[in-house]
Amino acid sequence: MSVTTTDPIADMLTRIRNAIAVGKNEVSLPHSKAKEHVAISLRNNGFLHDVRVADLSVGKQLTIVINLEGENAHITEIKRLSKPGRRAYTNAREIPTVKSGRGVLIISTSKGLMTGAEAKQQGVGGELICQVY
Repeated sequence: MSVTTTDPIADMLTRIRNAIAVGKNEVSLPHSKAKEHVAISLRNNGFLHDVRVADLSVGKQLTIVINLEGENAHITEIKRLSKPGRRAYTNAREIPTVKSGRGVLIISTSKGLMTGAEAKQQGVGGELICQVY
C-alpha cells in the first residue's frame, strides 16, 4: 500500500488529532526529518510523551507516543497554519502568541525549526508551521 500526500506535516498532525479523538496513545507514520523535528519540538514543550525512530527493511518509521496509558492527552487542539496552496510567513516582530502563551507555535526559520518564543528571542522570522495548545 502506497500513501502519497502533498503535505506530510499536515498528514502527521491529522494522524495525531485522530488518534487523540479515538483514545489511542500512540501513532506510527513514515519518517521524514521535518516531521521528526516538529514532533521533537512538541515533545520538548510537553505536548507529546515520546518520539521514536525505527529502521525498517525499507526506510524508517516515526512512532509518536502521545500520552501514557491511562493519561489524558496534553493536546487540546493542533492546527496546521501554512499550507502548500497558501503559505503563511511572519517576521520576528510579528510572531503571534498562542492562547496567551499557554500554547506553542512552530516556525521554520533559516536557523531550523523552532518555537515562536525561540524565534522571537533569536530575532528571526519564517514560515508558520503549526500551533498547538
